[in-house]
Amino acid sequence: MFINGEWVESKFGKFCEIINPYNQEIIAMVSEGDESDSKAAITAARKAFNRGDWSTMDVKERCKVVHKIANLIERDREELANLESLDTGKTIEESRGDMADVTAVFRYYAEMAETEIGDETINSPISNSTSKIVREPVGVCAQITPWNYPLLQASWKLAPALVAGNTLVMKPSEVTPLTTIKVFELMEEAGVKRGVANLILGPGNSVGAELASNEDVDLISFTGGLATGKKIMQSASSNVKNLALELGGKNPNVVFADADFETAVDQAMNAVFFHAGQVCSAGTRLILEESIHDEFVGALVDRVKSIRLGNGFDKSTQMGPLISEEHLNKVINYVEKGKQEGVTVAVGGKLPDDPELQNGFFYLPTVLTDCTTDMSVVQDEAFGPVITVEKFTTEDQAVRLANDSIYGLSGGLFTNDTAKAERCAAKMRMGTVWINDVNLYFPQAPWGGYKQSGIGRELGKTGLEEYLETKHIYHNLKPKPLNWFK
Repeated sequence: MFINGEWVESKFGKFCEIINPYNQEIIAMVSEGDESDSKAAITAARKAFNRGDWSTMDVKERCKVVHKIANLIERDREELANLESLDTGKTIEESRGDMADVTAVFRYYAEMAETEIGDETINSPISNSTSKIVREPVGVCAQITPWNYPLLQASWKLAPALVAGNTLVMKPSEVTPLTTIKVFELMEEAGVKRGVANLILGPGNSVGAELASNEDVDLISFTGGLATGKKIMQSASSNVKNLALELGGKNPNVVFADADFETAVDQAMNAVFFHAGQVCSAGTRLILEESIHDEFVGALVDRVKSIRLGNGFDKSTQMGPLISEEHLNKVINYVEKGKQEGVTVAVGGKLPDDPELQNGFFYLPTVLTDCTTDMSVVQDEAFGPVITVEKFTTEDQAVRLANDSIYGLSGGLFTNDTAKAERCAAKMRMGTVWINDVNLYFPQAPWGGYKQSGIGRELGKTGLEEYLETKHIYHNLKPKPLNWFK
């Protein structure tokens, strides 16, 4: 762990095994902290914020440091990509793409913050006075990241927090911490000041719980499951912390009959089977216009059968394993419950027979048909390589089905009718709607959800604003007695 500018083991000397999900080999041993380690990291961050100069230095100087971090990530991108694939099981090409995106996020905030953070003069309606709006760092930020995109999700939190002048304590998932550890080494190399960025390792029920409840933390940013997000909200009320929560989704992918057929089939697969469906924005709810349903499902099933599972470092591999045995069992139970509710398994729905895959946490790419919105497989997030298929006949019905969820993170629309696409997008209650594409992210566009998909936004200017407080400073240039109380 990295606390107050030093690499340290946990106070009680505990360690945790990091497992390769492809073959269950132990790839690393890392320190496992507890509440006392969290408190030490929070204390370091609090001291660095209150007494250090990171928050008060010129924003351009902070941006120079963040630019250096981006350059170092680019320098070590191959090592980071290898670590990410070992840790998560995803293909090496996916991990290389992630590293490019991580670099872009750090560069975006380093460049954007120079112009976005500064004082703003406003017109005062009172004579002989001035008014200005000042943007200041929130303070000590606790950041908890998930296991599916470990470093990418970390970058969405680290870069804006640093350029804004905050100090922070980050807790990566205890399952996939390796690239985050490496990037904290790079941040140290880049010159991030002592105590500004602290890294704590360990489970959520101890390390994470302390971050959420500790009254010296001013903001908590969490990406993960809905149940944990609700607990964090409750804990954060201890001192009315600022909250930024991204809690997943059950995302619709609506295909109209007038869409380009081949593109829509291909993108329906892209929407779900990258990283074995372990993507918060995966378009796992395929909603098809009835007139193309049978042809579309037939084409989809034919292609899904040919998806190649394997080691992420094998160039022929198209989909890797799930992250853990626990998560594999969750996906198995999810599909079994769907069967009990009456779905039809068009393809997949079981473990692979290939002997080379028996030591990994693999599940066959799966398509479930005859689905309706009252089924658990349609409403619950599987976070695995499973597509459910629903039908619609009218535009209004398509939108109604798409919105029939407690979540509202993202959604896709495929149609060649621009007016129809715009009408539907306007009615879809989601933070992001893609038209004729899926699962695109870039630093300039905000990311977050409606309804129970979370609170706040990451990325874009809004992602920076999460880490800033707004202060109004009014100055009376000619003060004199009011004489109200003579």
